[in-house]
Amino acid sequence: MKTAICPGSFDPITLGHLNIIRRAANIFDHVVVCIMCNPSKTSPMFTIEEKLEMARKATAKYKNVTVETYEGWLADYVKHFDGAVIIKGLRAASDFDYEFQMDIINKRLNSDIETMFLPSDQKYTFISSTMVREMARYGADLDGLVPDELIDFIKQKAEQWRK
Repeated sequence: MKTAICPGSFDPITLGHLNIIRRAANIFDHVVVCIMCNPSKTSPMFTIEEKLEMARKATAKYKNVTVETYEGWLADYVKHFDGAVIIKGLRAASDFDYEFQMDIINKRLNSDIETMFLPSDQKYTFISSTMVREMARYGADLDGLVPDELIDFIKQKAEQWRK
């Protein structure tokens, strides 16, 4: 069975993330959405548990997708799966520069790692979790940016976060 791992902080999960996850699910037998704890990202809006719940709701329709969390190096997490491939979505050239550097670091830590880059669908290239958090913070419309079933929760959390 060929497994893909879609890692990220997912703070929150967006339609751009789901586009990459759906496409990976069409290519691979099993896709693991791995919510990573990224210490370099300060002030997350959502707890790990909230991110896990949101990602599970958003991916429930994909029967070959599971959601997990992991604290530590992605290079170590990948060792739990035989021959897994890391899937990274790219919105712009700047994403490629960063993800290419991460691929080199991951290969240095675990030479068996393979990374596959998927360009974002054009309609999602402008969406980022950071942008969604800022829009939510100021009460902007989130329709078309995040899954419909998460909008109310994200808005409520943003309201609490503002206080």
